[in-house]
Amino acid sequence: MKKYIMMVSIFLAFMFPSKPLAQNESLLSLEELSIQVMPEYTYHPNDKKRDHVPLLIGYQGSMVNNTDQPQTGKIEIPLPMKEKGFRIGYVADYSSDLSKAYEIKYTIDPEKGTISWTTSEKIRPKERYKFVIEFFSESIKANKDLKTLRYKFISFADIDLVDVTFTMPNKAEKVKITPIPSEKDNHGDEKNTYSYLFQQVTAGEEKNFTLTYERSESKPTSELMNSQAEKKKDEQSNRLAIGAFSGISVLSVGALLFLVRKRK
Repeated sequence: MKKYIMMVSIFLAFMFPSKPLAQNESLLSLEELSIQVMPEYTYHPNDKKRDHVPLLIGYQGSMVNNTDQPQTGKIEIPLPMKEKGFRIGYVADYSSDLSKAYEIKYTIDPEKGTISWTTSEKIRPKERYKFVIEFFSESIKANKDLKTLRYKFISFADIDLVDVTFTMPNKAEKVKITPIPSEKDNHGDEKNTYSYLFQQVTAGEEKNFTLTYERSESKPTSELMNSQAEKKKDEQSNRLAIGAFSGISVLSVGALLFLVRKRK
């Protein structure tokens, strides 16, 4: 993706007027960030024209309350809003036991290039707070069947562990990705999934990737999965179609859950 400036602006603006912002910034630490890059997975729900190659990217973050008091506050995170066709798809956070996802009312600041929201629940001491952001762009370049994506992630905070996973679209061929993920890092469970693990990533640190593949199919992966599920359901009407696309894709990375929802 094109270069964009991501300031170190992830913070908690807690309701303690007597405490300076610098002190509030240390109340939460970003332990893990999972980034899911999904070319041609689905279009944005508001896309009426399909004259571009869609790209869906999801962030799943895990933060920890480092204080000895329950906290509720404001989270603000920079996103690549200057990318062509950038749009938010879905924003949510989770209950402490991960049993519930709360869709969030968020605020966009175009000048700062940030998204912000208030946590849905209080975060207890040493408890982990998890959130997900789903956004779309038109960053994939197409030359007939040849597709090229140059993706750059600039860390917006000090993060203990960053996981970046590329999931190839159905019917993609001649896939090439650089750098080539090492065997120990490429923990993708499915074919044509490429993963990278980075430890102790510092604010401002860059991670660059180049992906190329060939694909003549015009339908996104989600629609193909829907068609396959419907066909299987017709063939086996007395059984549930295994792998049917329900609008929710759940991917696990360690103890984290990454939720991507196709909004209706």
